[in-house]
Order: sequence, then structure tokens, then C-alpha cells
Amino acid sequence: MSFEKSLSILPHHDGSELYLSSSSPKLEERVTFKFRAGSNFPIEQAILRLYHDGEPRFFPMKRSIIKGEQWWQVKVEIRNLKTPYRFLVVNGDTYSWLNARGFQSHDVTSASDFQLLATPAFPKWIRSAIFYQIFPDRFATSGKYQHLKPEKFVSRPWDQLPKGRDKSTGVEFFGGDLDGVSKHLKYLKKLGVNGIYFTPIFPAGSTHRYDASSFDEVDPLLGGDAALIRLAKKAKSAGIYLMGDLTTNHCGREHRWLQRSLKSKKAKEREFFYWDKSVKHGYEGWWGLASLPKLNYNSKKLRELMYEGKNSIVKKWLKKPYSLSGWRIDVGNMTGRYKGEDINGEVIAGVRKALQESNSQAWLVAENADHFPSDLDGFGWHGTMNYNGFMRPIWGWLNHRAEVEKAFFGVPVSIPRFTAGEMVSAMKEFSSTIPWRNFVSSMLLLDSHDTARFRNVVGRDTKRHIAGMGLLLTYPGVPSIYAGDELGVEGQWGEDGRRTIDWSGQSWDHEFLSEVSKLIKIRRQSHALAQGGLRWILIEDELLAFERESKREKLLVVVSRSAQKCKIEGIAEVKQRLYGPELKGQIYKSDSASLGIYRLF
Repeated sequence: MSFEKSLSILPHHDGSELYLSSSSPKLEERVTFKFRAGSNFPIEQAILRLYHDGEPRFFPMKRSIIKGEQWWQVKVEIRNLKTPYRFLVVNGDTYSWLNARGFQSHDVTSASDFQLLATPAFPKWIRSAIFYQIFPDRFATSGKYQHLKPEKFVSRPWDQLPKGRDKSTGVEFFGGDLDGVSKHLKYLKKLGVNGIYFTPIFPAGSTHRYDASSFDEVDPLLGGDAALIRLAKKAKSAGIYLMGDLTTNHCGREHRWLQRSLKSKKAKEREFFYWDKSVKHGYEGWWGLASLPKLNYNSKKLRELMYEGKNSIVKKWLKKPYSLSGWRIDVGNMTGRYKGEDINGEVIAGVRKALQESNSQAWLVAENADHFPSDLDGFGWHGTMNYNGFMRPIWGWLNHRAEVEKAFFGVPVSIPRFTAGEMVSAMKEFSSTIPWRNFVSSMLLLDSHDTARFRNVVGRDTKRHIAGMGLLLTYPGVPSIYAGDELGVEGQWGEDGRRTIDWSGQSWDHEFLSEVSKLIKIRRQSHALAQGGLRWILIEDELLAFERESKREKLLVVVSRSAQKCKIEGIAEVKQRLYGPELKGQIYKSDSASLGIYRLF
């Protein structure tokens, strides 16, 4: 199989350091905009189009030839906090547009314009971070707090699988705790991850803990505040960031705010909720559930308690001695949205402001499984959990004899089969609608505590699993590995995947763990993977290749899901093979699913 015309000759731009002199300029600062194209690509004239105060302006660009490529550039003053822009490429009486969707030979709207933000830079440390997602009840136990188990919780032996199909769902108690995590920090450091994202650690009516009965303390079953403080100190020494999970959309039925409101209609906390006599339990809940009462941010007092106040919930846990490095916000897309009202933007901005006031380098990432582009406008969430523009497209391309229930995440159908082109189109659909900074600050994941395990999506095919891990650790964004994925842990649906870790090591896929560790090391050491742009080089049905390039380094990533050969035109000589099969000349060979990472300079 061959690909006669490389995508690398087409005009290309993204928001990385190669193409913008500043990605976070100040107002009235002059920024240089650049794009590149193959030396033989016909361009008679190039013009930058951007907005000044809502009105389009055009700026002619100058060409130079650098290392066999043509580069076009122009320097322009930035007038607004957000500047949408695209490039006009002219040849005779025809022209095309270069926008965030790619090179377009037809007229376009501003919906997919590139977007430059004249705001302070997002947290810099996340660009080189690799997170590890821990469901606290299932990762590791110290055995010190199991005597505190509430009567309604159902104890399970550590080596038993979750049932997840009866009345015990949500209250199965395996006894994992924060001291157990502390005990295994050496394992995480050796693996190479430098961040832990915890699902909720607050007291709750379930072991999932998304129904918080308090936001003011760590669940005693996890060791309480003292265990978090101990963990925070050890994690800092190990160079590992800790990130919490907060439900801004709702609390739990057992929370004192709701309990006081139910006892008295005069309770000041009643304004924290939406009351509806037509609902059986009298108030609005997430998906109508009585256990998850929805919070009403029309209440100024609620805003003060959640994020505005000096000792608000958002701020408290980011400060010493807890020192969390950010928040993952559960169902961020639903927060502040109810029937005819939408104050989501106000709440997002308020939470973001609270982070800036307490820790300007804290990361704010929201769960938004179906993706509202307007929620990632650059002024609220730094990023989202990238289900829509990463996990689901990869499931569609790499799934193989999948052993999953509830099928395609978020869609009530079986997992579809995508070509590489369809996968990349879905990825572009996500990335082209938001600022580059939000794109690279979003969390990448192959699976999570809410989904089937990726090992099941690929039908236990370890080569496809490695191909997926390779994409996770080379694509722009912040990689997050669900605890146990590196060991080959399985699960056919969310609850089934919330399995405990076998610390005896007997069930581990040690060979797979070794390969994942190699990929993590490459990600941690690569400047291109942390700071570089993204340029697609080749897209076939069964195979794709892309470049990640920064000012210091250029990598080529090649991923295949079946055995084949292909010709990649115009690539530079390979300087070093970092991972995977040999790339001799311009021929890439793969046996079944395969991954290759190569340093070009």
C-alpha cells in the first residue's frame, strides 16, 4: 500500500511554539503568525485574516524558504482577549482557507477559526504531566479503617470482582484508602507517572462518593484529613501532583444542606436547591435521582460556600496542608443549567477565578462527555476529559472482537468500526472548535471509572492495546492512565472495570507493563510531545502517521491496526528509533497492530 502525496506538503498551522511568537500575549502586544507548506505547493499570495473588535482585518504575509519548506509570516498587534484567525491562500483567481479544520478549498465561516487568547498562560506543568486515575476504594488498602464501615455498605474480599448488577451496586466496600496509596507511591514513581487524579474522597452515601454528604472533610474510611496530609507530603517528595474530584452540579441526599432544607422550609439552605412539587421527592436531582440533589447557583450564599469565599470548598483543598494541584469537575456541562436558565458560564468563570486566587498553577478540567465547545472558550475550564475527541474515536478505530457491555460510550449502539480517516475527522471535530490552549490542556484517556476497560475494547489484543497506549502518550493533551490498565486489568462496563489491584503481581501482564513504562519514559523525556504541534502526515484506512514538532525536537509517530506496507513521501532521515519496528528508508512494515516512534531531529 502506498500514499503518493504526503499531507506534509499542504499548508499547516497550529497554536504551538513553531507558529506563534506568543501563545499568551498581553493586549497590544505584537505577535508573529506563521504557517508552512511544501516548497512546491503553489502559493502566490498569503493573507492573515483576524478579528479586531469583532470586525475582520487582513494582513499580507511575507514568504521565506527554510530547510526546503516555504514559511509565511506577519506580525500583528493583538487588540482583544480572544482573537479568531485563519489564513487566506491565493493563486490567480482562486483561493483557499487554512483554518483549524485544515486546508479548505471552499469558503468557510469563523466556526473553525484558530483562536489566540490574550490571557495568562495555563498551568505549564501539565504539559509534561502523566496522570494516573485512582478510584480510592479499589486501589490499595492499609486495613486501618475498615472497622468504620457503615452498616449499609457491603464488605467484599479484596480479590473478589465487583458485582455491579444488584442492590449492592454503589455500596460495595473493598476498603481501599489513602494510606494504601501512600504505600504504593514507589510503584507509581517507578512507572513514571507524575500525577494522581482521585475520584471523590469526601464522605458519601456510596463508595463511589459522587453523592457527598460533606465537602469539608476527607472520608474517615479513607483515613480522613490526616491521611491526605500524609499523602500530600510523600507525593511532593516523589514529585507527584494530586488532583481532586468535585461535584459542582450536585451533592448527596445525606448532605446537611439538604437535610436542613427537608426539616424546615425556613432553612437558609433551601435556596441551594431546585424545589418542584411534581417530583416525588420534591426537588430536582441529577437525572431525577433523589440521592443526587442538584445545586442552584442563583443562591449567592451557595456561590460563596462553593468557590467565592476566602475559605470556600474550591479554595480550601488547593491550599496547604492539603495542597491539591487542581480539580476535575464532575458533569461540568450540567452545572448551572436547568430548564429555562443557563448560568453555566458564570459558575465556570467563578470557579476559575477561585483557582487563580488560591493557586494560579492549579489545573481545572471538567467532565463533559458530549463536549460543548462553548464551555471550552478559554475563560473557564482549562480543558475537558477528552472522551469525544480522543477516546471514542480510538475505540472506533482499534476495537477488535470487543467484550463490552453498554457498548459505545455515551451512545446506545455497538462500538462502530472507523477507518483511520474517520477517526482523525472526529478528533479534528473536537480540536478545531476550541483554542489550542484548551485542546492541549484537556485530559486524554483510553478508558475511565465510567467505561469498559480498553483491554476489553480490543478483545485482549495486547498489540492493539499498545497501539492505543502509544496514541495516548504521543497525542497533544494530558495523558491519564486508569489504575490497572498498565497491568492488563479488564472490565466489560464501568462497574465491572472498578476492580481492585492485585498487589501480589500474579495476575499482571508484566510484558505489557514493561512496554507501557517505555512509552511513559518517552513521553516524559520528549520536548516535542510536551510542547510540540500536531501535523498529520499520512492517513489510510488501516494506518496513520503524524509529526509532533517543537523548536528542539521532531518526532514521527506511525500507528497501524493491520499488517501492511506503505510509502511515506518526503520524511526526513530517521535520527533515532525510540520505540517499535524499524523504519528503513521510506517503508514502514507492521505485523498486526503496531506502533513506531522515531526522532527525526
